Amino acid sequence: MPRIASGRIVASLLTAYLLPLSASRPPLFAQQPITPPSHFLKLAHTYSIVAFDSASGDLGVAVESKFPNVGGIVPWAESGVGAVATQSLGNTAYGERGLELMKLGATAEEALRIVMRTDTMLQDRQVGMVDARGNAASFTGRSTFDWAGGRTGALSGRGNVPGGKGEVIVGRGFSAQANIMVSDQTVKNLAETFERSRGSLADRLMAALRAGQAGGGDKRGMQSAALLVVRKHGGYLGANDRFIDIRVYDAKDPIAELARLLALHKLHFFASEPQDLVPITPAIVRQLEPILLAEPANQPKKWLAQPQGSATPAFLAALRDFMYWENYDVRVRMDGKIDRVVLQDILKKRTP
Repeated sequence: MPRIASGRIVASLLTAYLLPLSASRPPLFAQQPITPPSHFLKLAHTYSIVAFDSASGDLGVAVESKFPNVGGIVPWAESGVGAVATQSLGNTAYGERGLELMKLGATAEEALRIVMRTDTMLQDRQVGMVDARGNAASFTGRSTFDWAGGRTGALSGRGNVPGGKGEVIVGRGFSAQANIMVSDQTVKNLAETFERSRGSLADRLMAALRAGQAGGGDKRGMQSAALLVVRKHGGYLGANDRFIDIRVYDAKDPIAELARLLALHKLHFFASEPQDLVPITPAIVRQLEPILLAEPANQPKKWLAQPQGSATPAFLAALRDFMYWENYDVRVRMDGKIDRVVLQDILKKRTP
């Protein structure tokens, strides 16, 4: 985990980011026109929460907006480093450079303030950051559309700190922010629900997102949503850190769709929980054997050539191949047990 940056380190980081701009470090306003089209300020507005889970080390972002594919703009995160949400005329430099600075040792607040200093359209931005030590910071520009503001977890660990336009607020654990909201209730709900919720970071972020919408949400309605959670070696078969990376591009109820996709993601990408493993009894064999004898459909060779009646090596091999075919990769076993969550899903999909 990166060490806390000293004053000297922060000064050197700031100096590097304030050096005369060159081809290797383009100005932040290069991402947006200096004078945006008249409709542009009405586009990418949203509400989000970024958070750190001290128990698991997970870092994540949940976001919803009346804007297509908000997941391609707002959420940024790197395992062991931090998470960022950049919105309201979102500038992705806060994600890219913010994470770069936190990786070098800057706190969330330090990284935020450093990038802010070179942003020529600062008052149009809204940003939330959290680092891998749990430091959180949020900023809302003065030109953001009402209602706009944010909250961070209190430094004491109890309650949260509200902030309005033109303010940088700092705290612990999480940062919630929103603009073009019906009222401040959305951000209040985000913060309070996250604080009192239990379970995994992903589940807590989803709970906060639902509560934010229940508080009124975006004045213009809903369109897209995203959930990003990073964990060291938490990605597919441990090959990367993208533990959860789900985007709803366009939907009537993007939060409900995001929840559906999260459940699907858990089924196909999360390893079995010990309490979900059950012995493959003859009764379970009777449930699965007709499927293995009949599938794959439209192919002459089936998973199982003839009935077994029990969990024989031939049955287990057929079940293994079937489960890989059906994308239950991370839940495949050869020890005479099956994940009952998978079993329920297999039978549900084949029930008339």
